[in-house]
Order: sequence, then C-alpha cells, then structure tokens
Amino acid sequence: MSREAEVDAERTSSSAAPVPMAARLVIPDVLRGVAIVAMLIAHASAFVPSKPGALDFITAMFSEMASPLFALVMGMSAQLVWSRRPSVRRTLVQQVVRGLFLIVLGVWMATWGSWVAIILAHLGVLLIVGVPILLARTPWVIGIAAGVLVLSEPLVALGRGWAWAYTAPSPVRDVLEWTLMSPHYRLINLLPFFLVGGLLIRHGLRRDTLLWALGAIGVLSYLGWAAAVYLDIATTVSGNYIDTLRDIGLVFTVYALVVFAATARRDGARRFWDAVFVPLRACGQVALSLYVLHVGLIAVWNTANGRPIDNVYLGWLVIVPGMIVIGWLWWRFVGTGPVEWVMGWITGRRKRLRRR
Repeated sequence: MSREAEVDAERTSSSAAPVPMAARLVIPDVLRGVAIVAMLIAHASAFVPSKPGALDFITAMFSEMASPLFALVMGMSAQLVWSRRPSVRRTLVQQVVRGLFLIVLGVWMATWGSWVAIILAHLGVLLIVGVPILLARTPWVIGIAAGVLVLSEPLVALGRGWAWAYTAPSPVRDVLEWTLMSPHYRLINLLPFFLVGGLLIRHGLRRDTLLWALGAIGVLSYLGWAAAVYLDIATTVSGNYIDTLRDIGLVFTVYALVVFAATARRDGARRFWDAVFVPLRACGQVALSLYVLHVGLIAVWNTANGRPIDNVYLGWLVIVPGMIVIGWLWWRFVGTGPVEWVMGWITGRRKRLRRR
C-alpha cells in the first residue's frame, strides 16, 4: 500500500490530450487514499451498531470496495516501477521482500485482538504473485487476468470443499486461506484487479474512450449486481461471480470518477478537485501506517471493552476523521509514513522519513 515515488512513466500517444506527469502520480495516491478511507469507514462501523439501513448499506459498499481498489492501486504501483526499466532480478527480490514483510506484519496483527479481518498477508501474497506477471506483454497480461477471473468462482468453491484443508498444518492452511479459502479476501479474486491496475498504467491515466468505457462498465456492472440481488436471481457469496460483478462496478466507477476529476480542464474545477484531493493524497501516501495505527486502536478498545453494543460515536470519530487528520498532519509536516519507512529500509528502497 506504500506510494511508489520518482516514477519515469512514459507518455502514451493518443488523439486525447495526455495527462501531465503530476496527474499520473496524483491519481494512484488519491485512489489509495479512497481505499484506506473506505476501509476506515468499514472498520469503524462496529462503533455504531444501531444506524439506519441506508447508512448500513453505504458502509457495506465502502467495505466491499476497499480491498479490490487496493489491489488495483498495487498493480499500478508495480507497473510504475517496471516502467523505469530497473534490474529485473533486484526488483523481483525487493518486491518479494515487500510481500513477505506484509505477510509477517499481517500475521502478527491478526493476533492483536481487533475485530478487523486483516488484509495485509493477502496483499503480500498478491504482490509476490502479481509483480512477475507484469513482466509479460500486454496480451498475455490481459489473458491471465481474464482467465483468473473466469476460474475464480469454481476454484474458490473447490478450495472451500476441501475438508482436509481446515485441519491442515498452519503454513499450509494459511496459504490456502490467503489464496482460495478466506471468507474475506483471496488472491484469486484480487489478482485480476492488480493486473488491470498495471494495464491502466501501460495505457495511460487520461480521458479517452477507454475511460468512458470503464466508467460505463462500472455503472452497468453495479446495476446488474443490484438487479440480480433485488430480483433474487442470484445470491452474493464472497468470491462468486455476482460478488465480483459488484466489485468491478464499484472499483471501475471510482477509478473513472477520480481520473475525470484529476484531469479537469477548467481552472475552477481543477482548483476544487486539487483541494478535495489533498487529504486523500495524504492518506494514500501513508496508508499502511494508518492501517496499522487504526487496527491497533481498535484492538486496544476491543480487548478492554469488547465489541460495542450501544453506539460509541467517539470511537467512530477517532477511527475515521481522526485517522484522516493524523494522516494529513504526518504527510504535511513529516513526510513518509513510519511503517512505509521501515518497509523501505528493509527492502533496500530507503526513503527520507522527514521532508527536506
């Protein structure tokens, strides 16, 4: 979830106006910021168990959007690294170490006692598997993404039907959970979004026919999911096709909206979106640190008091606006997030902790 900086992304020729280099870097940060804020909202919802059905539904949509959006942005970041034409061997080693760091951190955080389903180990596996695939040519990446998408539901169903897997030794069971069996996040469902993120960077983050098409696909996918659920045609089960259809709807729609906003041409609109994007960019650049911090705070509360029965509005305020403010303050006055700094030091991609 960390930001990849100093990117030398190549401009893509098109009849549409190209996006300035600054916008190319802003868009992934904003999307990552949207993802971490969505996750904060989802995890803080337990502090307000009694709320109107409409708010409960909106919170659920934030929860469903967060993980595939993170996967999309991770694919973008990975492709941005490859666009610099670095040493393949060194980069693969660094990305594997990053993935292992996320796995170890995620496994440790799962012991803290929060009510959060920790995603970091799943993202670590995603990074290890997804980064090498982005070395392939575009047609191959498209084919792999499509193939994994088509096979996702039967493979998830197959994995969940393995009775022996539930009593397997810890390393085997953990790997199966991260890839196929988890009721929350799975490599098989996140990998297509990761690869699409890489493909979007190859294409270029700009207003063109593809962006309009992705926006339309997003809206139609979400409406298709809503109609299927409302008409009781299909049931949403984590990992099945209808679940993925909703995720595609949410992620593609958000991506299209962010790119449209980031590439606004009128001065007034550009100034407005620049201001709106500041806290999202800030949270996006320190997303991993915010994730660790808010899970730690929830764990402290849960250990001391248990899951709230009555509404605890202060808890919600601490986890959502509180974390956003902390993220902005750290980004504004310090710079690199502390967990991002540690990961950079471990992987050999060191960053300055403080701004110059």
